[in-house]
Amino acid sequence: MEFIATDKAPAAIGPYAQAVKVGDWLYTSGQIPLTPEGELAGDDIETQTKQVFKNLKAVLEAAGARTDQVVKATVFLTDLNHFSRVNELYAEFFQSHTPARSCVQVAALPKGAQIEIELVVSLA
Repeated sequence: MEFIATDKAPAAIGPYAQAVKVGDWLYTSGQIPLTPEGELAGDDIETQTKQVFKNLKAVLEAAGARTDQVVKATVFLTDLNHFSRVNELYAEFFQSHTPARSCVQVAALPKGAQIEIELVVSLA
């Protein structure tokens, strides 16, 4: 098991790793829209979603992984009315790659974030 950390994504705000590599699998912790300096990025869903994807890309790169290796994404939204815009940004991030995905509405997220995304990645 290997713990992944990069200063190109925000540090964990609790007792957890940005990602953990186990064999040929990588599991990212949920990324919220904090900048690498720990500040919440914007107050709109577009800015926040773009920051989450920047964070996830940085964590993937730190682990030597690519977006086309993602097999599952879980998206947490505080308002499902944002689903359409998030879906557009999600498609831009993954391009032609279409991993499995779940998307759920939650009551609240850390730091007042509107979105959080976690990934499962095959490194094989």
